[in-house]
Amino acid sequence: MAVTVPRGLWTAASQLDRSDEHRGNAEWVKGLWYAEDTRLVKMTAEGQLAVTPDGGSLRSTTPFVEYDSQRHVLLGLVDDVAWFAVEAVLDGPVKSIREIGARLAPLEADIAVTTTAILNWHRGAPHCSACGELTEVTNGGFARFCHHCRREHFPRTDPAVIVAICDDQDRLLLARAAAWDDDRVSVLAGFVEAGESFEHAVHREIAEESDLTLGELQYVGSQPWPFPRSVMIGFFARAVTTEISIDGDEIVYADWFTRERLDAELAAGTLSLPGEASIAYRLVTSWRERQHPFA
Repeated sequence: MAVTVPRGLWTAASQLDRSDEHRGNAEWVKGLWYAEDTRLVKMTAEGQLAVTPDGGSLRSTTPFVEYDSQRHVLLGLVDDVAWFAVEAVLDGPVKSIREIGARLAPLEADIAVTTTAILNWHRGAPHCSACGELTEVTNGGFARFCHHCRREHFPRTDPAVIVAICDDQDRLLLARAAAWDDDRVSVLAGFVEAGESFEHAVHREIAEESDLTLGELQYVGSQPWPFPRSVMIGFFARAVTTEISIDGDEIVYADWFTRERLDAELAAGTLSLPGEASIAYRLVTSWRERQHPFA
């Protein structure tokens, strides 16, 4: 059957034009800052975004301070209106992407995730990875330059695979990581290692975490996940073996679930799923609704 991509998996073209062909012009970027319709999104050092009182939308402002190329990041243009981001101490309501991601409209989600990802990168990588010298923010905030060794650095994105695994009875494998609450379960995930394809990473991670052998894989979709700078690559997979073996260290629980069992335990409050903003939730929802390639 055709794969139904879960809603919200970032499949449509973004309305946020990142203006790559112009952002290297520092004077052009500076001029946008002073345009009367420019918008500024603010985020705390802890990753909390300014939101409206109801928590359903981002709270943006008109810039009212002098432009600082080392602090103010040009996210891009939306219908010729510039959107910038800055890390700041905030008054008023704040929420993280985890808390509000599922409530945001697609454009606001793009802006919120881009803000979170780029500011996390600047906070975590101010020095040159080659020589250790402090670098200068360039390219409207989407690069850093080392004047000591003349290297240019760009934002890092760490790919991770996340996999909904079904067996031949159409049961879903759900597991619990050691760091999670006792009632939380999700599908398995892990980072792509050097020299791996996404598919290789899927097979390796699942073997390491559950000792299962996988057969057919089906790519479903991806989602930016800036905690601090990841992108999640979602798959469905068919299990060839079904006997689970976990290490008890990283993964402390794993089992096969029918839809009836999962629904009953969710209703009873003995289990909980990841938040609705996550690709994990959407993969599980696709399976619950029988909208997956192995149904």
